[in-house]
Amino acid sequence: MKRLSKSAYKEVRTWIYRNARPLELALWQFCFEGGTREHVMEMLGFYQNEDGGFGNAVEPDCWNTESSPYAVLVVTGMLRRIGFTDSNHPVLRGMLQYLDSGAHVSEDGWNFSIPSNDAYPRAPWMTYDASVNRVQDMGISAGLCTFILRHGDRQSGLYAKAINLSGRILDKMKRTEDFGEMGAGGIGMLVQALEACGLGQRFDCGSVKAMLPGLVNRSIERNPDHWASYTPRPSEFIWSPDCPFYPGNEEVVDLELDYLVDTRNPGGVWNITWTWFGLGEQYPKEFAISENWWKALKAIEKLSFLEAFGRMDR
Repeated sequence: MKRLSKSAYKEVRTWIYRNARPLELALWQFCFEGGTREHVMEMLGFYQNEDGGFGNAVEPDCWNTESSPYAVLVVTGMLRRIGFTDSNHPVLRGMLQYLDSGAHVSEDGWNFSIPSNDAYPRAPWMTYDASVNRVQDMGISAGLCTFILRHGDRQSGLYAKAINLSGRILDKMKRTEDFGEMGAGGIGMLVQALEACGLGQRFDCGSVKAMLPGLVNRSIERNPDHWASYTPRPSEFIWSPDCPFYPGNEEVVDLELDYLVDTRNPGGVWNITWTWFGLGEQYPKEFAISENWWKALKAIEKLSFLEAFGRMDR
């Protein structure tokens, strides 16, 4: 059983302080140094637009300044990471305002990519594509419905929309085999939110929950030889020993924990597992910057994973 040593932790910390954006530095400080949620929220505010949504490369693979549903979803993940639950905070109120605006949403949910992405430096998968949206929108919408159910006004039209969309998403889940990259995780969170709202029986969440372990298990790439490429590792679905998907996956989680200890770059952090391919040649400077931003984000995720399983000394 391998562990990330104190000296390795210090090397990662030094890299973060030398390279991370103020936003990721605030997340680092919250996760490992007693930093405050309020400081993270302050940094997030610099990426929020007047319409309440987010853009401005808060998600480093898309430098579009326009607000998008996917950028808002990315921020909901940061809020979960810091355990921020103040639904009356201006940042959260703005996010709900944006989601209620009708921007980039159809009867099937919110869109993954938006047309204005194409005018900005971006990863190729952020290029607007309606056919890709038809697959990816399920996971995006599940995550955004979860946010609305947790923080929205129960008497609002937006809350009613989230309930209606939740039913469509869960119905679609039973009829499709392609859940998109974010589908399994998004549906898992959505089911928890529906149960917390007292809507579990209405949407037959019990049967959906019974399907999720199989869906997650089929999604996990179990061969460490493939983990240097962009592929879903166990940590995409299992964040701690308390995760409901951990039982039965103990061995592959241990493999990934060992893998992380072994594959960190000496004196620094881990490489990311993707490029912008042809668009990286079109935007080489922007990709180099994005890559560093991602390295900081992924270092925080990896150290949190190691720490959750007792594999890190600091």
